[in-house]
Amino acid sequence: VQLVESGGGLVQAGGSLRLSCAASSEASNANIVGWYRQPPGKERERVALINRGTTEYAPSVQGRFTISRDQYRNTVNLQMNSLKIEDTAVYYCRMSRVGIEPYTYWGRGRQVTVSS
Repeated sequence: VQLVESGGGLVQAGGSLRLSCAASSEASNANIVGWYRQPPGKERERVALINRGTTEYAPSVQGRFTISRDQYRNTVNLQMNSLKIEDTAVYYCRMSRVGIEPYTYWGRGRQVTVSS
């Protein structure tokens, strides 16, 4: 299974970026999809999830980031607005299924750098 991430890059504080994650068909029945990030020197943390239809955000990104899913194209997107320097991290897409035939797949990560 492949999760291919795109987008991200370098932006000034206050700007916007978008991340996309495209999955192969084997992950088309994922019931939890989301984005995580790992800031430099820190642990990986959850950013946003769509968990069996319910959207969840980390408090630090609530109101600034929006996660969306296109099930037809099997993609998950993260729109990031009002970016802050502390949003700098490698962002990872994750797709998983709980219940029957569970699995978890991760993307390779995309760098997001927010400058002052």
